[in-house]
Amino acid sequence: MSKVVLITGASSGMGEATARLLHENGYKVYAGTRDKDLDTPKIVGVSNIYLDVTDTESIKTAVDVIMMQEKRIDVLVNNAGFGLLSTAEDATDEEIFNQFDVNVFGLMKMTREVIPHMREAKSGVIINISSFLGKMGLPLLSHYNASKYAVEGFVDSIRFELNPYSVRVHSIQAGLFGTNFVKKGLVANAATTAEESPYKSLVSHFVPIVAKAINEGPNPLPIAEAVKSIIEDENAPIATPVGGEATTFVPMRKELSDEVFEEKVKETFGL
Repeated sequence: MSKVVLITGASSGMGEATARLLHENGYKVYAGTRDKDLDTPKIVGVSNIYLDVTDTESIKTAVDVIMMQEKRIDVLVNNAGFGLLSTAEDATDEEIFNQFDVNVFGLMKMTREVIPHMREAKSGVIINISSFLGKMGLPLLSHYNASKYAVEGFVDSIRFELNPYSVRVHSIQAGLFGTNFVKKGLVANAATTAEESPYKSLVSHFVPIVAKAINEGPNPLPIAEAVKSIIEDENAPIATPVGGEATTFVPMRKELSDEVFEEKVKETFGL
C-alpha cells in the first residue's frame, strides 16, 4: 500500500520537486497550495489540495479531507516558507509577525494537526525543510534565520514526545538552491533597500551574493532525494544538511568556537 504524503508549499521549488519525485516512486502525494484552482494539477497524478499554513481552518480542512479519502497520513513535509530581507532596525511589526506566522507558527499548527492521527497509528514521519541558516547568522536575514533556529528547536524537542509512538521527526538543513525563492519567496523591507538607508553599503554588497547563489544555484532535486531517503530509512539522522552551503557551514559550526566561526563567516562573505 502506497504511503500517503502531505507536502506544504508544494506549488514550486523544493516542494514541487519533492512532490514529483515521491509520486514517481509510488507515493500517494497531496500537494498543498494556496492556489484555489485545484482542477489543473501541475504534476499529473499528484492531488492538489488547498492549504494556507497561516489559516488554522485551512489546515484542519486539508487534513480532514485527506483522512476522509485515505484514512491516514503517513508523512508530513513542512516545506512552506519565505524569507524577509530586512535589518533588525527596519523590520515592521507586520513583517516580523508574517515571517514567523508562515515559517514557525504555520509549521507548528500543521504538525499539531497530523500528530493525533500518527500517534494513534503508532507510525509516521514529519520532515521539516529548515536551512543551514538555522545554525548560523547572516546580516539582513536575521528574522528568517531566527525562524529557522526555532524550527530546529521544535524538531529537537518534539522528538522526545513522539518517540514512544514511533513517530519520527527530522529536519533538512537546506543550502541555497536554484528556485523561485528570490522572485516569490523573498520579501524586502522598503527602508532597508532604500537609497538613503544607512545600511546601503551592506545591502549593495551582500544582497547580490545571496541572489546570485539562488538564481544560479543547483536544481533542488537533492532536497527531494533527502526527503525520500529519510522516509525510507528508519535510522535517518535527526538533521540532514543538503547543498554546498549546508555541508560546509553546518559541520564547521560544530567544530569551531562561536568567535572563530563568526570570523570564518565574515571572511567568506566579505563582511
